[in-house]
Amino acid sequence: MSRIPEPVQTPEGPTYEGLLLDRADEEVVDQGAAFDIRTLVTRRGVLGLAGLGVGAVVLAACAPAATGTSSTSSSDPTATTESDASTSTTTAAGEIPDETAGPYPGDGSNGPDVLEESGIVRRDITTSIDGSATADGIPLTFEFEVLDLANGGVPFAGVAVYAWHCTAEGEYSMYSSGLEDVTYLRGVQVADADGKVSFASIFPGCYSGRWPHIHFEVYPDVASITDSANAIATSQMALPEDACAAVYADSRYDGSSQNLSQTSLSGDNVFGDDSAALQLPTITGDVAGGYTATLVVGVDTTTTPTAGSAPSGGDGGPGGGGQPSN
Repeated sequence: MSRIPEPVQTPEGPTYEGLLLDRADEEVVDQGAAFDIRTLVTRRGVLGLAGLGVGAVVLAACAPAATGTSSTSSSDPTATTESDASTSTTTAAGEIPDETAGPYPGDGSNGPDVLEESGIVRRDITTSIDGSATADGIPLTFEFEVLDLANGGVPFAGVAVYAWHCTAEGEYSMYSSGLEDVTYLRGVQVADADGKVSFASIFPGCYSGRWPHIHFEVYPDVASITDSANAIATSQMALPEDACAAVYADSRYDGSSQNLSQTSLSGDNVFGDDSAALQLPTITGDVAGGYTATLVVGVDTTTTPTAGSAPSGGDGGPGGGGQPSN
């Protein structure tokens, strides 16, 4: 029987085969179906999982996913324990739900088009492309692992992901008053061989009427991003409540705590259908050192995308309801 390699300790938490464990306190073989699937599609070390045969691994990968929470500690020994707690949510395997891109996509579908600008392909989106402005807030690195469901859930290498979100004050660059010429908190990354993209940003605020979220569109390749009609998936990632509550205690997020208290995942007009079952990321970190959020995004090119941008900005608020600060 093969011996299971010990998890590797990293600043973000224990990992196996380069994947962050969903349940930091459990054995590798007890990580749940979503972790099994991610391990399976990497094509690395599948048979090493407690000596399981291929059939058993596939059965485990097809089992319903579990959802749970765990606490991790910051790698910064000076961080306070009050902000150490983080949520780890395992998402079920399946196609990412189609969602509206909202009135403020900046993808050319309703006017402003950041995807035509040189320099939009970048990892750090905290500054405008021309460097003229920088968004302030708690650091957030968010990562998408894109899977090609039409080909058995293998990593979707080469797809381009365009992501955007609001500021700590709940405003959107290119649309909100005074930010029409600002392009921060928007960027494109191309998926690597593992289907992964990563963005360095800030934690978005919470404005009235919407649960805190990040928008994203997936394109077949980077050459396709200049036409929003080419998107093969449009969706949103929800931010876990405990991380939001910790971040919104910061004075730069004035008003977000009150707005958060007046909404819920189940009542949100985007995530309310299933309380964001496939759209909640695994998140680690704390206010002192910043957060890292990771979401598995299943894209099925055999289905017809049904989401898209609202025809105009302003009324109705971004992302399917709600109204950002002016």
